Amino acid sequence: MSKSLTPTSYQAFCDFLENACGILLGAGKEYLVSSRLRPLFQENGLENMDQLLAKVKGFSGRDLKQQVIDAMTTNETLWFRDMHPYNYLQETLAEELVKKAKGRAVRIWSAACSTGQEPYSLSICLEEVARRKPGMLASRFDIVATDIAPSVLQAAKIAEYDSLALSRGMSSERLNMFFDPLDKGKEQWKVKEGIRRRVTFRALNLQESYIGLGGKLDLIFCRNVLIYFSADNKKKILEKMHKQLNRGGVLILGASESLGTAGDLFEMKQYPNGLIYIAK
Repeated sequence: MSKSLTPTSYQAFCDFLENACGILLGAGKEYLVSSRLRPLFQENGLENMDQLLAKVKGFSGRDLKQQVIDAMTTNETLWFRDMHPYNYLQETLAEELVKKAKGRAVRIWSAACSTGQEPYSLSICLEEVARRKPGMLASRFDIVATDIAPSVLQAAKIAEYDSLALSRGMSSERLNMFFDPLDKGKEQWKVKEGIRRRVTFRALNLQESYIGLGGKLDLIFCRNVLIYFSADNKKKILEKMHKQLNRGGVLILGASESLGTAGDLFEMKQYPNGLIYIAK
């Protein structure tokens, strides 16, 4: 298929992908597209990109369209990525959010959650806070985790991880405390039910309606996601996230990300090793 990926057909695919899910591929990613889509071409008997685009744009191509988005948005992830936002959540932010909530549940959104490492990392952090501070046990934290790709959401819901996936950021202490081994060799583990029940998974396209989130939020983790969007789409997403946050709610982005032209919606606050953005 790579031989038939002409500059014109590659640009047409880039336009399709940005319209479908907001991802901006840019130049020089032909090999990435070819390698990720090759199985779909083979399964559907397609010979070139023009045939693929014609099919996904038709009524009968809805399933294939989702498979294409799935293939192009599936990224590697890890536990407690960068660590410092999780430390800040445990040491300062969780207690502040509880006070602001005044008795209601604290609602957290893990956007673009992939196979579940981020929301389960959040849930583990909150469980550790509750165990250290008995008064926090009475406070309820609800985490809604979303992704555009059905395959990764299904894996996240199952909450089973092999030793290789767990080696990417999960300490042995946390592994033994918050996971159950599924085999004698301890090569496969499942997140304990107490950590899982705090998290709800839902399909969501960041460019579309946020009504599926179920209401206002207190904290949004949207890390290492916005780098894939154009400046215009990034601003639109941040504006929608701002509307979804309660006043004084917190947005946490990835280390290499910024608010760009949506900076007037938030107040920037520095904490050790990072930044948070507070909704005005």
